[in-house]
Amino acid sequence: MKSSSLVLAAALTLAACGNANSSKAQEGVFAEPNSRQVPGSAMEMKSSFAPVVREAAPAVVNISARTVQTVRDPYFQFFGGGMPQQRVAESAGSGVIVRSDGIVVTNNHVIENAQAIRVVLNDRREFAARVILADERSDIAVLQLEDVTGALPVLAIDDQDQLEVGDLVLAIGNPFGVGQTVTNGIISALNRTETGISDSGSFIQTDAAINPGNSGGPLVDMDGDVIGINTAIFSRSGSSAGVGFAVPASMVRRVVDSALGGASSVVRPWLGVKGDSVTADIARSLGLDRPQGLIVTELYAGGPGARAGIQDGDVITAVAGQEINDQGGLNFRIGTQSPNDTVAITLLRDGRPVTVNARVQPLPGDTKVVPETIRRGSFAGAEAAVLTPALADRLGGDPFAQGVIIVSAPRGTYASGNGFQRGDVVLRVDGRPARDLAAVTQAARGSEVVIQRQGRIMTGRVS
Repeated sequence: MKSSSLVLAAALTLAACGNANSSKAQEGVFAEPNSRQVPGSAMEMKSSFAPVVREAAPAVVNISARTVQTVRDPYFQFFGGGMPQQRVAESAGSGVIVRSDGIVVTNNHVIENAQAIRVVLNDRREFAARVILADERSDIAVLQLEDVTGALPVLAIDDQDQLEVGDLVLAIGNPFGVGQTVTNGIISALNRTETGISDSGSFIQTDAAINPGNSGGPLVDMDGDVIGINTAIFSRSGSSAGVGFAVPASMVRRVVDSALGGASSVVRPWLGVKGDSVTADIARSLGLDRPQGLIVTELYAGGPGARAGIQDGDVITAVAGQEINDQGGLNFRIGTQSPNDTVAITLLRDGRPVTVNARVQPLPGDTKVVPETIRRGSFAGAEAAVLTPALADRLGGDPFAQGVIIVSAPRGTYASGNGFQRGDVVLRVDGRPARDLAAVTQAARGSEVVIQRQGRIMTGRVS
């Protein structure tokens, strides 16, 4: 059995699996979120969670994803011989049925690269499943169960963003493959962005015990609604340490709507705004009573933010009524909108509150640019493409960056010998902006090249 956990930087742990082909789903019935309630007395606080579990558990599923890996025997590989062998591996995770015809939500990392996916319901029925849409950036995947007859139990996705720290929650899933398990806790934090899980994520943090195998299962409120999909834990041992993270329901809904709309990917709009978190020093210099918001440092010319009237120096404090304090939070809140939606942006300008309405749109440019191989000069052998905001975003880079991106620099090429790596963005050559591939191909021996690598600006001379 393949291990069901991966340890990321900063001891962040997730459960793992495979991938598949997209297909439009059949029609079915969604559940409606229940009206939100809080305990009305101390007696209610002490009462059993059984009514909520009884409603929620039938819609929570176990997911087994099978992958086929090609391996070589290390001994024969060392001596240059031996035939590659196929090895079957399986990983386990969890999911939740959100539509009665078998639409299931889970984590992308649970089904990534899977050749076969098997889903087991709480009543032990089993179904094969296919992937409708897998969104790596949000770590959410949407599956369609095959050969479903009759209506399946469902849970509603409650994306109303009415959560508060201290709300009671349940985490339901299949930790360690022991079978369906329920743990309880509270929401211990909201809008967690500095987690290392995603550059555009804003996570619900909970102390409900979440372990490897819980990934993809629902985080449920006391109304029995899905408020998030359990994704990762912070742990130094690989087991729950009381710090778990869930993708909020607003992003889950965005991915589900894209999948059921027939899209093959989630198209994220943007505001075209970059900024820095307001520190205590910045707050004092601006005359604010406390550090809050994101101070605008750059606007994309002609972008949605600029057209809405946002200015350099403005402090963005909220998007659609939801508080913003850093770039990750802004990216997440804008990313939960649909392209061409109009969203209210609350900001402070010269200490006065201002609200502007911005029509958010997809990033400009093509995401499917085919790179060209550079045939001569110091970059010979590299594959490169002119960067656009859309392409930069797809590759995990800065949409504001302008230049030529190195898509690959194979070992043994002139490009590799000069130290260039995949993902480098060439900004300038001999002091001139690199606006096209010609600027790179004409770089001569001794030319000064300025690149951006993982957010750092580096300068050097090529040979």
